[in-house]
Amino acid sequence: MFNVIPFPLLSQQRSPGKVLFDLVCVHLNLAEGDYFGLEYQDQRKMTVWLDLLKPTLKQIRRPKNTILRFVVKFFPPDHTQLLEELTRYLFALQIKRDLACGRLICNDTSAALMVSHIIQSEIGDFDETQSWQHLLHNKYLPDQDAIRDKITDCHRKHVGQTPAESDYQLLEIARRLEMYGVRLHPAKDREGTKLSLAVAHIGVLVFQGYTKINAFNWSKVRKLSFKRKRFLIKLRADPQSAHHDTLEFAMASRDCCKVFWKICVEYHAFFRLFEEPKPKPKPILFTRGSSFRFSGRTQKQIIDYVKDSELKKLPFERKHSKILSHSARPPPPRVAWPGPVLRANGAAGGGNQRQPRGSGSGAVQRGRQPHQSEPAGPNDRRVDQQRQRHHPGSEDSPAGSPRVVINGAGDPGPSPEGRHLPPLTSPLLTDAGCVRNDDEEEARRKKFPTDKAYFIAKELLTTERTYLNDLQVITQAFHGAAGKDEAFPDSVKNLISASYDPVHRFHQDFLKEVEQRLAQWEGRSNAHIKGDYQRIGDILLKNIQGLRQLTVHLQKHSECLVELERVCRSSRKAEAVCRDFEQQRVCYLPLNIFLLRPLHRLLHYKLILERLCKHYPPTHEDFRDCRATLADISEMVLQLQGTMMKMENFQKLLELKKDLTGIDNLAIPGREFIRLGCLSKLSGKGLQQRMFFLFSDSLVYTSRGMTPSNQFKVHGQLPLYGMTIRESEEEWGVPHSFTLFGPRQSVVVAASCASEMERWVEDIRMAIDLAEQSSSPDADLLPTELSEDGGAELESEEELCGSRSSLERQGHRGNTTVHVCWHRNTSVSMVDFSVAVENQLSGNLLRKFKNSNGWQKLWVVFTNFSLFFYKSHQDDYPLASLPLLGYSVTVPAESENIHKDYVFKLHFKSHVYYFRSESEYAFERSSSCHTYHKKDVVFYF
Repeated sequence: MFNVIPFPLLSQQRSPGKVLFDLVCVHLNLAEGDYFGLEYQDQRKMTVWLDLLKPTLKQIRRPKNTILRFVVKFFPPDHTQLLEELTRYLFALQIKRDLACGRLICNDTSAALMVSHIIQSEIGDFDETQSWQHLLHNKYLPDQDAIRDKITDCHRKHVGQTPAESDYQLLEIARRLEMYGVRLHPAKDREGTKLSLAVAHIGVLVFQGYTKINAFNWSKVRKLSFKRKRFLIKLRADPQSAHHDTLEFAMASRDCCKVFWKICVEYHAFFRLFEEPKPKPKPILFTRGSSFRFSGRTQKQIIDYVKDSELKKLPFERKHSKILSHSARPPPPRVAWPGPVLRANGAAGGGNQRQPRGSGSGAVQRGRQPHQSEPAGPNDRRVDQQRQRHHPGSEDSPAGSPRVVINGAGDPGPSPEGRHLPPLTSPLLTDAGCVRNDDEEEARRKKFPTDKAYFIAKELLTTERTYLNDLQVITQAFHGAAGKDEAFPDSVKNLISASYDPVHRFHQDFLKEVEQRLAQWEGRSNAHIKGDYQRIGDILLKNIQGLRQLTVHLQKHSECLVELERVCRSSRKAEAVCRDFEQQRVCYLPLNIFLLRPLHRLLHYKLILERLCKHYPPTHEDFRDCRATLADISEMVLQLQGTMMKMENFQKLLELKKDLTGIDNLAIPGREFIRLGCLSKLSGKGLQQRMFFLFSDSLVYTSRGMTPSNQFKVHGQLPLYGMTIRESEEEWGVPHSFTLFGPRQSVVVAASCASEMERWVEDIRMAIDLAEQSSSPDADLLPTELSEDGGAELESEEELCGSRSSLERQGHRGNTTVHVCWHRNTSVSMVDFSVAVENQLSGNLLRKFKNSNGWQKLWVVFTNFSLFFYKSHQDDYPLASLPLLGYSVTVPAESENIHKDYVFKLHFKSHVYYFRSESEYAFERSSSCHTYHKKDVVFYF
């Protein structure tokens, strides 16, 4: 089975390997192609990588008999760093190949689980006969027959899992294995013991058999070199280390040494450098040593490029999967390409660039149908325009062209990132399955009432729907997950049920009344006739009085939060239940945020009633009921305000524990969270980006680590007591910089802009005053029991890894507020969080991308500084999300040709979205929810 790849420049002797490599990436529409490489066997029968800087035909001596394989070259520690779904699919194919050839060694349980995910991707949900036959005719493991029953048992559990989710789960399992991405190179130590060397993102690894016995981190390695067949590792001086300064390993030959040395150089540059190294200047007289260097983008450049570019996420089909993707589209018509071709053996990916390309049977196709608008945002990919250029070539095919074997392509099904939201890469909806609404939508909404009170009441309805769904996360989804596990304490389950079930039942009845009243209010036949149904105050008054009877349950919600945290710290099984539940799509926010929803809802009622009272004249028939209801709800808010503030602070500290590593027990009595965000810290290496966390007693600065969950590693803690602050822009010559002078050390930091510096300086000075005023912690702020170490049952090796936060997991969310602030170089204070809580909003919006023509009707929920997109309010979980920290809200200019009413624009750098509201009131509410003013500073969400 062949796929035709145009390769007009092969006949040119001076064409470097990069031309061929780029052509393959363009053919696959692969934006993250730098993770991959082309490998082949040279004349010495050694497997080597194609050098991208050298001419191709000078490396390939016998092109007619050479097969180039397009395979994974660099294995990142966390697959969530792979932002493209096609990239993840290619990685999944690589894992599948490594399993089949016996390169990825693991135990039977892991092997069976990985194969089950592969089968789920290829044939879909479990069917005993079909699955058994599929295993008989396909070989995924060398000893597959021995664990066939295990594979089928695992496959049974994946019902409903899409191919994209299967890829994600496969990579999640594979990356935890010791042999993940490992390519062994035989060697011997000084004593003649047979070993193997390998290289990974962390450094050079040493294996004995298939067991890793040593690892030399890049930070400890001073120099890597080879001399004849000896491979040398020179380490930095460390008096505590038992190793010699120079380690020596004997390999089979000088060529083997050089091949491994080149791989090490490339791995180090790819994962450790910020940008591609510059070429060495050519010597005048003679050369000494190798001139080899890494060529291509580093991992940081890839991530920044994909995040900052408006890339089109082009759909494609899976060659090996029998499941049709929801976004798969028919391939473009086959068109003959002029000029020479490069034949590709195997499952190659075909691409649709500016001109359509023909492909053979079974080729992977990615393309666009004409006149179909597609999303273009921070999570959508567009092929690099520099790679889309057409290379004119001769009409004659070069004799003896090498063949490129490509290990497959992928499918843009529903991304599992809807479940694990990595940094700023949550999937955005495509046009498929969404209703287009233009003039028909405008005509329909003109038939609704125009009274502002109606739209205020409709906001009550839409937000009540979201609130009820959030309650169901606790009362139904979490209760069901905890009830299945006998290890979860019955006392905690009963406490949560007793506290939340009555509230849930009450709001079910309340929602039905509001829905019925709004249906009467917006009736077509009598929409303009004044009637008793054109009011909402009477329903609010009756139900708020009923809600007051549930105050005793609302007061127990703080106890639920504390007890849930305590049981997770004392029981691993209970922690696992919560961890697994947070991985489910229905839990689109951290679990403990849902526990605060009933108290937050009281604030929403208060704000809605204030708007109604402000809108109605005192003579209006609904004014008296609304005024009485406002008095009742204000009294409830005042009664529960102290509990609410403590819970919000406690919840924020618990959330930050998941993002931080290297600090002991963040949630101690008396500590209050004030602000988090990015600042640049001045050090010997210059300005370096750091994430700062300001608390009432200390200032903590961190950097994002390369852990599986991308947690932030603590570098230092500055006590606030006795600290002074001074602006130091003139002293250091760094814009927007200031110096923090502590009792033991001073730190120079710089903000991204003047307003950001002003906010930090103001909050730090306030925190310093608080630290000096309080000589002892406020014991009433948090429960004292939580200040004790709840991890006494942990094993010693876990204690050595630093503090262990509750609900901490390998699949930790990657789009938390901390990560968004890190990527968008901004900050958020506790005041911002409180204002955001009051301005949560739900409803239907029409969305349009910058380069598309149609509008999509979506159910949108604004909460936690993010927009969550649903097809309708009846969906159990969001299909996509867009973090809004750093985004600006404006009105489209005349030049943008958005000739619609009630349109506002969200934009950050080159990412632009347009949203249409149904009314002027909804327009003002939607746009104002993302912006609020404090003094003369505007904060954009």
